[in-house]
Amino acid sequence: METLYIYGTWMAEYLQRSTKTYERFWLVVTHLGDPKAAFLLVFPFSYFFSKRVGIAVLWVAAISEWLNLVLKWMLFGERPYWWIREKNLTIKVQQFPSTCETGPGSPSGHSMVTAAVWYVVFFAMGHFIHKKTKRFLLAAWVPYLLFIVLVSAVGVSRIYILAHFPHQVVFGAITGLILGVVLGQRVPEGRPLRFFITLSFGLLLSAVLIHAALQNMGINLSWSIRLATKWCERAEWIRLDTTPFSSLTRDCGALLGLGLALHWRPGGWPLQFGPRALSLAISSMGLYHVHRLPLPVKPQLLFYCLFFAKYVVVPPLVMVLVPGLIHFFTKNTRTN
Repeated sequence: METLYIYGTWMAEYLQRSTKTYERFWLVVTHLGDPKAAFLLVFPFSYFFSKRVGIAVLWVAAISEWLNLVLKWMLFGERPYWWIREKNLTIKVQQFPSTCETGPGSPSGHSMVTAAVWYVVFFAMGHFIHKKTKRFLLAAWVPYLLFIVLVSAVGVSRIYILAHFPHQVVFGAITGLILGVVLGQRVPEGRPLRFFITLSFGLLLSAVLIHAALQNMGINLSWSIRLATKWCERAEWIRLDTTPFSSLTRDCGALLGLGLALHWRPGGWPLQFGPRALSLAISSMGLYHVHRLPLPVKPQLLFYCLFFAKYVVVPPLVMVLVPGLIHFFTKNTRTN
């Protein structure tokens, strides 16, 4: 393992030195690969392209990020930005605002969730293109090539900013791809509300119990937070929304919100292209403000409860509230 860490450190140093002019590009890519982007960006775009694909994206994002959290607790992966300092290595590398995540590093959550979510999206695109251009089979492979490029770029960006070692990125991408293939075929569209309530609070409770069990075994699960706080160059780069319990509450909140949205409007709203585009624009603005909504960081329990509630709102806003309002006004316009 030490050899993998050393190799990864050299690779990060080489990337920062040789691709310095592409720094802004890598920072944009790492933000695109952030798990929260799957909920706030990929989900609304995919939902207004295809309701089933959108639901699949939210479903896959929540389950894959939850599993990533559990794997991180069990695998204890180091992160380059603190490992380099702990080992007193004399190499010239730079930290960034996105570097200082506080959870363990293996597997990469960015790579894992990106691979899982975007496989669902690009598979749907490939299937759509294949139906429209049956004589041009090569065209259907374009989305898969884009998928490889995107996942690779996200992985490189994580190495570049010192958030992950290469083997953590590869492990996350492979695991995410498997989850995308498996979970993308099992979308819970027709499930009752009690299924989502049970799943949401079941995943929340099971993660808390796993955490408590590991703590009782003498395993200190706060070790990564201590190292992150110690070696991050700027204190303001340490954010509570990057902690493991933040991702847990995001996943469970989104699943509960998905159940509520499907319960309130099982088939969605029938919208033509124009109203759908308008719904996407308004939903995106709404999600931007939901994301930017400041939350009190103390006490932490209050923060996590409010963070949970924030993501409960996301699916109903995109699937029910905004499309419903657009349907109401466009229907009245056509009637008049």
